[in-house]
Amino acid sequence: MTSFASITLEVPDPTAAEAFYKAFGLEGFVNVRASDAPATGFRGFALSLVVSQPGNVDAFIAAALDAGATTLKPATKSFWGYGGVVRAPDGTICKIATSKKKDTGPAALHLDQVALLLGVADVKASKRFYADRGLAVGKSFGGKYVEFDTPSSAVTLALYPRRALAKDTGVSEEGTGSHRIVFGSDADPFTDPDGFVWETASV
Repeated sequence: MTSFASITLEVPDPTAAEAFYKAFGLEGFVNVRASDAPATGFRGFALSLVVSQPGNVDAFIAAALDAGATTLKPATKSFWGYGGVVRAPDGTICKIATSKKKDTGPAALHLDQVALLLGVADVKASKRFYADRGLAVGKSFGGKYVEFDTPSSAVTLALYPRRALAKDTGVSEEGTGSHRIVFGSDADPFTDPDGFVWETASV
């Protein structure tokens, strides 16, 4: 039975990355460690921050930009709600969104959910791969989106088509080299069909 226990981002400067994620409100959701593994273009994943109202989206984006992030998609209204996308100084893509279109209270740096979106070549095949390793499927929409039930983690794990995720976050889908992200679990180490690495989490 595989649990989804932790996320570790591999970054050039761990001290700077820790300061960024603390300022951005993600301290406790992601770990960082040093790596200079070659990576170019889209690294195949994004962090999705779900909040309760548009003012909170703006507050998180402002905090990210103040801490050194760059804008990939400015926050805008759409038929599904309100959101924007930023890129952290280490290259990690972060999407901040809400399904609400109006504020119901003062803006706050409060997260309702943090999800890790993996951009995969074949959602159905990756779903089978992870289900075979004991991850329970929480939501599934054919080959478009799969969300796993990960009660032991503060972060929800989800699968998205790679091309769709790149388009949604405002980047080209092209990318080579390391994903620069490692997942911790209680299982033996393994690598998924898209090259995402899982390690045995330290207790």
